Amino acid sequence: VQLQASGGGLVQPGGSLKLSCAVAGLTFRTLSLGWFRQAPGKEREFVAAIHRGGASIRYLDSVKGRFTISRDNAKNTVDLQMTSLKDEDSATYYCAAGSTLIVSTLARASAYAYWGQGTQVTVSS
Repeated sequence: VQLQASGGGLVQPGGSLKLSCAVAGLTFRTLSLGWFRQAPGKEREFVAAIHRGGASIRYLDSVKGRFTISRDNAKNTVDLQMTSLKDEDSATYYCAAGSTLIVSTLARASAYAYWGQGTQVTVSS
């Protein structure tokens, strides 16, 4: 099982980045997928998630309207499009995959059995 996150980098406030996570070794269409982030000295926090069926999506309140999660079942990828980035969005971003069927658990790290290695996002002028 492998989750490979990419797309991080340095961006100015107000800028955009697109993170992508490629999933291998699992039946992708059966997975719920999430993005979490962790800033230095802080706990890992939920950012966004998309249910295995694709119809249910959840976001951290502070990223609503700025971030968009999407999945491509043909390419086995989950993307996180980030716009209007702020300094406080700086963190290491992790993609995660799990088989949860319960929409209310999508924001919980415990719902995900598989994690990527993280990609660094730095928002700074």
